[in-house]
Amino acid sequence: MPVILTVDDSPSMRRMVSFTLTGAGYEVVEAVDGVDAFEKAQTRSFDLVLTDQNMPRLDGLGLTRKLREHPNFKTTPILMLTTESSDLMKQAGRSAGATGWLVKPFDPVKLIEVIKKVVK
Repeated sequence: MPVILTVDDSPSMRRMVSFTLTGAGYEVVEAVDGVDAFEKAQTRSFDLVLTDQNMPRLDGLGLTRKLREHPNFKTTPILMLTTESSDLMKQAGRSAGATGWLVKPFDPVKLIEVIKKVVK
C-alpha cells in the first residue's frame, strides 16, 4: 500500500485529505507544517508528499526544496495542494521541484486521479 505524507497546518484540511486518501486505499501520515514533515521524512520514506504552501515555520516551497536535497526524495512525487493559484507561484513550485499543483478546494475524485498518475 503506497504511503502518502500529507502536510497542512489546518486540522480540518488534514482530516479531509486523510479521509479521501485512506478511502482510496492509501496509508496516510500527517504533518502539521514543513518542519514537522521534514522531521518525519528523516525516519521513513514516502511514495508521495502532498503539501500546502502557506504554513508557519516552513512553507510548502521551502519543504519541497529541503526534500529535493535529501537523497531519499530526489524522485519522490511532491504535489502542492494550496489556495495559491497564480502562475508565478506555480513557476516557483516547479523551480523548487514540485511535481504538480492542485488548487483548494479540491475535488476528491480529481485528487485521487492525479495521485494515481504520479505514484507508481
